This record gives sequence, structure tokens and C-alpha cells, in this order.
Amino acid sequence: MRWIVGTTLVLTLVFQTGGPLVCAQKQQARPPANNAEAPRPYVSPSASKSVEIGDYYLRRKKFKAALSRFQEALKTDPHYAPAYRELGKVYEGMGQPQKALDTYRKYLDELPSAQDAREDKRIHKAIARLEKQLPSGGKPSGSQSTRQ
Repeated sequence: MRWIVGTTLVLTLVFQTGGPLVCAQKQQARPPANNAEAPRPYVSPSASKSVEIGDYYLRRKKFKAALSRFQEALKTDPHYAPAYRELGKVYEGMGQPQKALDTYRKYLDELPSAQDAREDKRIHKAIARLEKQLPSGGKPSGSQSTRQ
């Protein structure tokens, strides 16, 4: 008997209130357009994360995508040396030897110590190769200089 009374009460409430379907529809109603949340602004990833993503594109020879990631890394941290190194590789891949040369030199300038700059043999080989390719002998464009 108790079960019948409880069931009758529930059924009565369902029919009188419009049922659970109506309640669910009321919960899904959208707020008015003027109360809509504003989109969140874009937050750049860290310089190291941007370089990591840029390296992914560089390995696949997607130079424009890699270029934008390395430039984003340098916007985030203009002294982040690995971004200059990888940017130089992109410029080489895009057939822009003067930009590659200038960027490699900037990379050497941004390294924490002169010893680090002297010890990066791969970059020195790339600089020598690019200097031979360029008609100007690879003289720096602008005021950038290399460490001695």
C-alpha cells in the first residue's frame, strides 16, 4: 500500500509539472546573447614549447609553419638562443642564405658564454658554408657581429 501511495504521488507530480522532459528542456535553455561569455584571449606558449612545435614542422619540411613558431618563440623571449639556431635552419631550407647566416650569428651572440659559441661546431660549419655561397662573402647585414 505504501508503494502505491508513493507511486501515485510521483505520477501526480510528473503530470502536474509537465514531466521530467519539460524540466530537462528548461535546464538546456540558452542564456540571452548579451550574457554570452567572451572568447578567451590567445596566450602564447613558452619559447621552448614554441621551438619544440617548430622543430616538428621543420622535420617535415613545412618551413612556413616552422618559421611562424620560431618567430613566436622569439616574441616570447628575444634572448632564447635555440630559437635563433632553428630559425637559421628554416631560412636555409627556404633558400634565404643571408637571413640564415645572420640568424646563426645572432644565435652565437645569444649563447650564455663565448665558450659555448666556440664549441658549437655545427653552426660554425653552417656559417662557413653560407659565407662561401654568398657573393658578398657573408658580411653581416646590419650591425650584427660574431663573437671571437
